[in-house]
Amino acid sequence: MTVEINKNFCSLEDNYLFSKIRAKKRDYEEKHPDQIIINLGVGDVIGALTESAINALKSGIEAYKSVENFKGYPPEQGYPFLREKIVNYYKKFNVNLDIDSIFISDGAKSDLSNIIEIFSDLTALIPTPVYPVYVDTNIIKGNKIKYLECIPENNFLPLPNKQLKGSYLIYLCSPNNPTGAVFSYEDLKKWVDFANSTGSIIIFDSAYEAFIRSGVPHSIFEIEGSENCSIEIASFSKRAGFTGLRLGYTIINRKSKRMNEFALCWARRQATEFNGVSYLIQKAGEATLTELGLAECQSKIDYYLKNAEIIKKVFIDKGFNVYGGTDSPYIWIDCKKDSWEFFDEMLEKYQIVGTAGAGFGKGGEHFYRLSAFALRKDILLAVNRLKK
Repeated sequence: MTVEINKNFCSLEDNYLFSKIRAKKRDYEEKHPDQIIINLGVGDVIGALTESAINALKSGIEAYKSVENFKGYPPEQGYPFLREKIVNYYKKFNVNLDIDSIFISDGAKSDLSNIIEIFSDLTALIPTPVYPVYVDTNIIKGNKIKYLECIPENNFLPLPNKQLKGSYLIYLCSPNNPTGAVFSYEDLKKWVDFANSTGSIIIFDSAYEAFIRSGVPHSIFEIEGSENCSIEIASFSKRAGFTGLRLGYTIINRKSKRMNEFALCWARRQATEFNGVSYLIQKAGEATLTELGLAECQSKIDYYLKNAEIIKKVFIDKGFNVYGGTDSPYIWIDCKKDSWEFFDEMLEKYQIVGTAGAGFGKGGEHFYRLSAFALRKDILLAVNRLKK
């Protein structure tokens, strides 16, 4: 008998979606070195960090200059100063958290991937189109997957139905990546009630909550009963521009007897496989949650949302059905043709890189995503090309 690979990897797509996009962009650049490509395909932020974050990084480095203040391995769940700031942040949404329910991590993507280790074999209930990490990590583990169709007719927001039997690990993302759709209080309550009645668990991805401008929930914990069936995973990447610094957190309510069992497993998993986030990064994260820091971050988010408004208008004017871009940095365009064909057309005719909807699963076919994470001058250049 020999050691073999985990054959679940053979069930994955040959390339991760965004690796494929980078490869297509690189091939075009090699063939057309004189062309200026506008990249609106990947959700990476632009611009400098906020002053509050920069100042916190500068002051934080001072701790490493002396034996007395030196910082080594961080506490397993994160420094209390950051977790307390997160507790205070959630009070804005009338959510009262316990500091012990918060687990600091190096980003939402890591937690979304790793969290399934604490569950037994299961069936994941995943909307489509969807952020690829939800699907790929469950395939790697060997979990069964049941898809929920997200289409214009249900506003890209599926709800529980009578065909769903048994318990599931339910993935909800609001504001949604890639569609930009947002759940109302009423619809989230239906999911919470379903989860509690079936013994399911909701994984709520709130990576884009800071972009919400309409009266919808920022957190699953705003919904009555969610504390007994939900895990929330959040990120500083888009909210504070930390895509390169890496900082996020997971919330599991330890006051709930049922959820505390999962929290204990998660704490044990993190202590075993993760050494935490550096003091420097956590100090920077703390600074972004001060009154000044939040105002600075909101200014940047307003900039991205204005970009989204500009992009959305040009496609509407051209007669496309367009979604998102209101509480989200993503524009979801019904391109009415094969999405990779539309991707190539946008690249070759207009030198614009977006994301083919098919990369987000079967539900994304015939759709195309554009990101508002770009400089305004590039957004305007893209719009001018499209108008022509």
